[in-house]
Amino acid sequence: MSGNLRSRVVTQGVQRSPNRAMLRAVGFGDGDFERPIVGVANGFSTITPCNLGLGDLAVRAEAALRAGGAMPQLFGTITISDGISMGTEGMKYSLVSREVIADSIETVCNGQSLDGVLAIGGCDKNMPGAMIAIARLNIPAVFVYGGTIKPGRYQDQDLTVVSAFEAVGQYSAGKIDQTTLVEIERRACPGVGSCGGMYTANTMSSAFEAMGMSLMYSSTMAAEDPEKADSTALSAKVLVEAIKAQILPSAILTRQAFENAIAVIMAIGGSTNAVLHLLAIAHSARVPLELDDFERIRERVPVLCDLKPSGRFVATDLHRAGGIPQVMKMLLVRGLLHGDALTVTGQTVAEVLRDVPTEPPADQEVIRPWDRPLYGSGHLAILRGNLASEGAVAKVTGVKKPQITGPARVFDSEESCMEAILAGAIQPGDVIVIRYEGPKGGPGMREMLSPTSAIIGAGLGDAVGLITDGRFSGGTYGMVVGHVAPEAFVGGTIALVEAGDLITIDAPARKIELLVATDELERRRAAWRPPTPRYTRGVLAKYARQVNSSSLGAVTDAFI
Repeated sequence: MSGNLRSRVVTQGVQRSPNRAMLRAVGFGDGDFERPIVGVANGFSTITPCNLGLGDLAVRAEAALRAGGAMPQLFGTITISDGISMGTEGMKYSLVSREVIADSIETVCNGQSLDGVLAIGGCDKNMPGAMIAIARLNIPAVFVYGGTIKPGRYQDQDLTVVSAFEAVGQYSAGKIDQTTLVEIERRACPGVGSCGGMYTANTMSSAFEAMGMSLMYSSTMAAEDPEKADSTALSAKVLVEAIKAQILPSAILTRQAFENAIAVIMAIGGSTNAVLHLLAIAHSARVPLELDDFERIRERVPVLCDLKPSGRFVATDLHRAGGIPQVMKMLLVRGLLHGDALTVTGQTVAEVLRDVPTEPPADQEVIRPWDRPLYGSGHLAILRGNLASEGAVAKVTGVKKPQITGPARVFDSEESCMEAILAGAIQPGDVIVIRYEGPKGGPGMREMLSPTSAIIGAGLGDAVGLITDGRFSGGTYGMVVGHVAPEAFVGGTIALVEAGDLITIDAPARKIELLVATDELERRRAAWRPPTPRYTRGVLAKYARQVNSSSLGAVTDAFI
């Protein structure tokens, strides 16, 4: 393990004695300098239930690493709670935090020359942020998911955080009273863990399990159940063995691993954010991946799992039905997974799935049998057209009318759109356009969960379309198209849309078109001027200057 802290401290002897002195101060003894020094990147925070339990998992990981012969070193990283910041100016910091998390983990691990890293995350951006860092570092690593929240209950219905957002729209439309609204809000999030449906956190944990960077079954465990802490300890043990064998992320995060992740995401009905995050992780891993790869895999893989937001069940239900390994085995036996892809355990995907049944249990409805899928092909479609020449992402399942042509209702911010929805100003047949919310224009590419949930709550989910250069929460569903690129701030066609213009969204044809004559668009383009940047100092200003297109993952280090 040349080049790491352990070997340098041991071999350079007296020359490194000051370094040894610093380490003695944090608990190293004479024999400890011969052990691998492993970072535990801990996303613990009391600011969100997603990360509230991570501190306990970090302590469990620390003990297991020490018992396995390593010297664990804990350090913290940040989190932003999307659910708390949603619909506010603070949401602009959410995607930005992915880069801050990645940079912080890379900085500590390289700055201290660590031999390996165990990253623990819960909220949406902890997860891709950690994996981006792992790909950059290329030292032995494992990712530990903090676990999913258990569902709330009200009037015999399972609740998630999205239930609270949709209740706002229901209340505004007069469909529920204030008492019901308050009771849903009180009960939606009953304890520790990440949002319970197949939203972004559970989507990314499932992807990491499929990629071999997390242990099997770990991605759907409830945060509060003892098995989550046990799985964390086992992850630490596996990491120590990976350090001994020098199993590096570059051997795991291959093209085959990314294709496996995409196939699983399609089968479980995962979040649109997975597209953005997998593109970014692939960039850091130096693996070629593009939007069209998602479309190619989508056509071959059915949706097998009936999960929220558009389905009936939550992640804990999926876990009881067999979890991600059950879904993976169904894909594997039909040639839709790369069974020879390596996992952090040193085994291949096929080897770790050897004892998993080929079909799901008959006494459950969460995972459909292969011959009776929820949908015949995947749910994340890549749309293109004059409104999105670089591409856009639509979640097309759970939509009764996958085609719409209607007049544009144009808003230059999420807030102005939300005001119109709650005021009852949106009509069936409208196509809502929310722009200047992209990576540069927001900046930060906010999620539009508040307006999309309000639309669903108002009963307009199948009657209107919505397009944006921003993102969507994993809890969003309906006829919505996000990640429109090029974004408005850089002069994309979405910046040229005027109120009343006809827009067509055609999911089956993968088209998104502004029905305006070419010469008229050229006239508008010549008259368009870029808006003044909203931030000129601080992290948002730096991010806006460095971030690239959402079609490339919205990364901030693509300088060449």
